[in-house]
Amino acid sequence: MRRDRAADAADGHPVLRLRERSGQRDLEACAGVLAGVHKADGYPVIWPDRPAEWLVGTGGLGAWVAELDGRVVGHVGLARPGAGDEAAAVWSERAGPEAGAAGVVSRLFVAPDARGHGIGALLMGRVVREARARGLHPVLDVVSSDTAAAALYARLGWQLLAVAEQQWRPGLRVALHCYAAPPEDPRQQH
Repeated sequence: MRRDRAADAADGHPVLRLRERSGQRDLEACAGVLAGVHKADGYPVIWPDRPAEWLVGTGGLGAWVAELDGRVVGHVGLARPGAGDEAAAVWSERAGPEAGAAGVVSRLFVAPDARGHGIGALLMGRVVREARARGLHPVLDVVSSDTAAAALYARLGWQLLAVAEQQWRPGLRVALHCYAAPPEDPRQQH
């Protein structure tokens, strides 16, 4: 198992670690965290019948979890664009074919009791690095009611591309804010 990031426990602070999601045990832990997030924040808007399968999604290129003191407390995924990925379509239309393909950041969440440690920003940094390593430009959609997520993306310098509406099911029309990651800083390229 490759270590992505770990804090030093010797200073008495909580140990935070990011790593690749691995196996059924991680999926079950993430589904449990997701249930707490849904109860607290209403994410995801439509609760999936099979949360672990929803986490895996389609077109998956990778997924990472955050552990705080050995307990899974956060998740993020990277996927190829699929049906309904508004941000990927908007970004591709604006950037043009010479900009390359988009990579969709998805399934980002942090347990309510683990917030305040910068976990969301660390997960976003990890998924952005992976997207860029694959030659993809990171994009994402977020429902307009998720103001905390939108505030995180703004703090991280993500650009609001558009607001689009989608009909998710009869009686449920949502407004999606479409974001693209800021341009890569050439000083950080390898």
